[in-house]
Amino acid sequence: MHEPISPFTREQLLPKEETLEISKEKGALFIGIPKETSFQEKRVCLTPDAVSALTSNGHRVLIESGAGENACFEDHEYSEAGAEISKDRAKVFACPTILKVEPPSLEEISMLNPQTLLISALQLKMQDKDYFKKLAEKRITALGFEFIRDQDGDVPAVRQLSEIAGSASILIASEIMSITNEGNGLMFGNISGVPPTEVVIIGAGTVGEFAARSAIGLGANVRVFDNSITKLRSLQANIGRTIYTSTMQPKNLQKALMRCDVAIGAAKGKNRAPILVNEALVEQMKTGAIIIDVSIDMGGCFETSEVTSHDKPTFVKHDVIHYCVPNIPARYARTSSVSISNIFTPYLLKIAEDGGIENSLRFDKGLKNGLYFYHGILTNKSVANWFDLDYSDVNLLIF
Repeated sequence: MHEPISPFTREQLLPKEETLEISKEKGALFIGIPKETSFQEKRVCLTPDAVSALTSNGHRVLIESGAGENACFEDHEYSEAGAEISKDRAKVFACPTILKVEPPSLEEISMLNPQTLLISALQLKMQDKDYFKKLAEKRITALGFEFIRDQDGDVPAVRQLSEIAGSASILIASEIMSITNEGNGLMFGNISGVPPTEVVIIGAGTVGEFAARSAIGLGANVRVFDNSITKLRSLQANIGRTIYTSTMQPKNLQKALMRCDVAIGAAKGKNRAPILVNEALVEQMKTGAIIIDVSIDMGGCFETSEVTSHDKPTFVKHDVIHYCVPNIPARYARTSSVSISNIFTPYLLKIAEDGGIENSLRFDKGLKNGLYFYHGILTNKSVANWFDLDYSDVNLLIF
């Protein structure tokens, strides 16, 4: 009797059916939308139309009474769209999925149930260590919408809000320039025989591009400064016409600022916005000129900038009017809410279609990029480095 040449038995060598992973069934979401309590935050995550799209797909939405009031969305509009309205704040925070514009306060985190899915902004520069410790205690899975990327690698939430901030900066400047707002009485608009308003934009990113579009549309003479030639070239291509662009040459910038009626600060930095215009340059600007520092939420790019609020948005320094309100999109709460809602809704429908957040994170790299907490485990390296916390690579937890 000869020895078998295979270490396997006859049964083991017989072909068998291939075993494939069973796809998860579509899940139903139960989403809670609390009223925003952060200072001067007027936006809401979902509009009544978005709620209608979710409820028609079998999902439940519980909204705190008055959550959409500041954005001019009444409770009855949400109710007619299929949402449940509650005056009990704790009941809203008890939902398994929570949607917020601003990150929750420590008091709000204490109301969350363990294992809740939280989708909100993170605003890393405004957080402290306790925020992340509280999330870890509750084993929260948290997504920061300013980190979520789309298929093209863009960050849609940041881009949308930058577009609003860019266009708004010119509209705000136009308001302030009128004589009723103690401006110098100039008007945007290419009036025959009247020299056009001079606008200087520092930074050629999304904010700078949309500020330039709005200013050109109102007939202003626009000059854009940035140290990146690629960004300046891209801005010209997107606008579709040739405008004055320059790198940050001190002489050119000084000349432009001395002649301008409006200066827009839209420069970004890694940890804070770089100070590109010092106090001496601001002193040389025209009396009654206006500075709109859009980058004030990252420190501002004008040395004379100081944070103001929507209630008292301007101050005068060296005879120059400064508007330095962080969170400019909140001034146009309804437009911003529709914009945020358009970003959130497809993601929520996709999470439900995939059978839950775990499956969505496995297949959607852009969504995974927005994850900074997974069942109480910190997964974002930037947060870990900033606060000196331990973190785990998300790819070792989800694969």
